[in-house]
Amino acid sequence: MTTKPSDIQTSPRPSILSRIGSLGPLLGLAALMIVATLLNSDFLTLANLSNVLTRAAFIGIIAVGATFVIISGGIDLSVGSMAALIAGSMILVMNAISPSLGSVGIILIGMLCALLIGAGAGLLHGTVITKGRIEPFIVTLGTLGIFRSVLTYLSQGGSISLNNTLSDAYSPVFYGKLLGIPIPILVFAAVALLGGLILNRTRYGRYVQATGSNEQVARYAAVNVTQVKIITYVIQGVCVALATLLYVPRLGSASPSTGLLWELEAIAAVIIGGTALKGGSGRIWGTVVGAILLVTIENVLNLTSIISVYLNAAVQGVVIIIVAFMQRGKRT
Repeated sequence: MTTKPSDIQTSPRPSILSRIGSLGPLLGLAALMIVATLLNSDFLTLANLSNVLTRAAFIGIIAVGATFVIISGGIDLSVGSMAALIAGSMILVMNAISPSLGSVGIILIGMLCALLIGAGAGLLHGTVITKGRIEPFIVTLGTLGIFRSVLTYLSQGGSISLNNTLSDAYSPVFYGKLLGIPIPILVFAAVALLGGLILNRTRYGRYVQATGSNEQVARYAAVNVTQVKIITYVIQGVCVALATLLYVPRLGSASPSTGLLWELEAIAAVIIGGTALKGGSGRIWGTVVGAILLVTIENVLNLTSIISVYLNAAVQGVVIIIVAFMQRGKRT
């Protein structure tokens, strides 16, 4: 007897204790905010909180895509290099066509270019991993080097800067506000809401969780596992492109150091948020909290002198290890 895809049960109903435990990331963020306020009263100012959320938007958007990939049982180590390549490529395209079109048209073409590169990179990852049957770790580790090397070649080891006129026209995408809320925060909220709806309210979302939970069982249930996995990497690529669209007007340039360690921050945000590193279960809201928590840690380091801000990556690495340690034994 063949099980219908719609009949797939991804997990049993969680207990009350499990539900309380799932609030861990939110409780951790609340505790961190209390400590941060006690250490420096400037933390709770509207300007500082807005800054924290705006900075969290970049990693948060990428982490939403990473949530799909990790839940399906994969991983993408190339997101930082991919962002750098997308930023450099879209700037080159925009500068090249600037004499022939108006600023708005050029910016839209640049955005389209970024989205196509992001989706294409995701499609490449998904296809090589599923059709080539190569571990995601190996494939994305390889493209991590490829993407950054290509950008280094295009920039000749330096930086690629956006035309001044275009930079001024593009700057509202990062520095502008809508109803008093910075645009990056609004985009982050929209991406997280859409990601949550897809993961929790659609058949595709159930297939992603079923694939990560037990790929073989998912195949027996007639789930097109190959297609599901490829789409998760395309989602990841599009999320990286969206984050890059917001990042480019911030500095107006791209260099080989752009997006450095973003993969570490994105993966950390996902697992801090409660997504199982081995796949099968996860939640978008947890990823959002995880991204905000990571940026809050960095913000606290900036506002205080407890630990040097240069050790931020080390702190994030420690957090990843601790959370992974706490997750051990949840799945066999």
